[in-house]
Amino acid sequence: MTHWLNHSLVLASDYRIPDPERVLPLLERRQDALADLGAHHVLVYTSTTEPDRVMVLMAIHTRETIIELLRSRVFFDWFDAVGVEDIPAVFAGELIDRLDFVGETTPTAPEVMVSVVTPVASVPGLVDHVRETAGDLRAAGVRKASVFSAFDDEREVMMLFQIDDERHARHWLRDSELNSEWLGRAGIGAYPPIFIGRLRQILRIPSPGSEDTTGGS
Repeated sequence: MTHWLNHSLVLASDYRIPDPERVLPLLERRQDALADLGAHHVLVYTSTTEPDRVMVLMAIHTRETIIELLRSRVFFDWFDAVGVEDIPAVFAGELIDRLDFVGETTPTAPEVMVSVVTPVASVPGLVDHVRETAGDLRAAGVRKASVFSAFDDEREVMMLFQIDDERHARHWLRDSELNSEWLGRAGIGAYPPIFIGRLRQILRIPSPGSEDTTGGS
């Protein structure tokens, strides 16, 4: 399949809802509207630590369609439909660096994924730090890392870490000394918002005239 990060503009929203099972059917019913706004892949993750928490990553063709999407009613209608009470923050940005620590030749969506959205002291400094600590990250179970820069704040980033298993994800981000030291040296505060989740479904948004296909774990 086409890897979703081959197109590197994303929208990400992390929110709590009473019934996470409602998210995917709603997205499937809105495929035409999402296609009109330039979306080509949607990844749905459910939290492995908080049962009512969901993260949705949407890959978009162009920056202009991201801005159009944020101004449209699609997001608000979607949040209303799934039962979101407090409209969450939405991260909109572009990929600035992607690292593979294990040399996999076939790219895949991360099954166990850790997301961190946070301001940093220096984006270039963060990227350098990720590269300099590749060995430590690999030893901690991190297989790949992607860094996105926000459109509306040049010092805000989203980091996605593909972890080899959930045990490593919880240990590295919650318990290990590497976590606090690594975040501090990366220019990140002590308690950034962290999402630990497992891939529930990939929705591939078809172009006009093509067939719809979905995939997932």
